[in-house]
Amino acid sequence: MAEDCLFCKIIAGEIPSNKVYSDDQVYAFRDINPAAPTHILIIPRKHLTDVSAASGEDQALLGHLLLKANEVARAEGLADAGYRYVINTGKDGGQTVFHLHLHILGGRHLDWPPG
Repeated sequence: MAEDCLFCKIIAGEIPSNKVYSDDQVYAFRDINPAAPTHILIIPRKHLTDVSAASGEDQALLGHLLLKANEVARAEGLADAGYRYVINTGKDGGQTVFHLHLHILGGRHLDWPPG
């Protein structure tokens, strides 16, 4: 856990969140500033600054993150109409919390390009 990391504090229960899913490797919760009707963040319990900080030892964790995101999207009723995953990396990539997180966005038509 990184002491000054917002998401590490959420995982530790120091900051409240609206939990959607949790297991020993990942934690998913509703975004407090949603960009779509359904906007969930799924984060690894292991602190990784961003996806580029992952190494070979994180391969199973990254796979688990994606598979659990699939389960969450299905549970939220997004599978039939579709949804989008977003992983922002670095300041220019739009990352504002420097703990790897995957956005699950859905519940409306999502335009392309995104921004």
